[in-house]
Amino acid sequence: MRVSSSEFSRLDLQAHDFLGDVPLADVSAVDLPGGAPGRHLADVRALMRSEDLLGANRLTGSLFALRGWLGRRFGWDGQQGLPADSYVHRLTVMQRAASLIAPGTPDGPFHVVYALGDEMLTEIRNATVHAFLCATLVPVSSGYRLYWGVYVKPVSRWTRIYMLAIEPFRRFIVYPSMLGRIRRAWTAKYGGPVPVHAVG
Repeated sequence: MRVSSSEFSRLDLQAHDFLGDVPLADVSAVDLPGGAPGRHLADVRALMRSEDLLGANRLTGSLFALRGWLGRRFGWDGQQGLPADSYVHRLTVMQRAASLIAPGTPDGPFHVVYALGDEMLTEIRNATVHAFLCATLVPVSSGYRLYWGVYVKPVSRWTRIYMLAIEPFRRFIVYPSMLGRIRRAWTAKYGGPVPVHAVG
């Protein structure tokens, strides 16, 4: 489901300051029922690999395959490794040391910028966008809520057109299928009695 940017902005996240120069494009969330107190974002990540999410269903897999073909056809994704303008290079020594995953580690088509206990920032940079995904897990009365905040920094005059073109697919197909798969995997492993949490 889509949630308001104001709801996301109220969360205590490092990304709010770290991405101060990058517009927040949209926020999606999924409620994850059950789960004992003390779950963290690592528990969500352990349910499946990033590559599995890209093929959350046949249509989503086909869309990513099409995007990959277009990227190769038009040379959008030619750069390998961290680009010179990667936000990994903006991390302080303390921020690097605090990350549970080494900054710059590949994560599917993304690279990890930092990973904290309940917050993770990844980025992707190509000829169409410089985009960031901030994931965070928050306790709520029914269990947990997983937020995905998407930030997009334009890299050319085509960025806005590209984002408008893929908006219906992101909003109605890709994110619902990926978050739905996470919810099903979570429910299969952690579903059960509602834990005692403060409402987030």
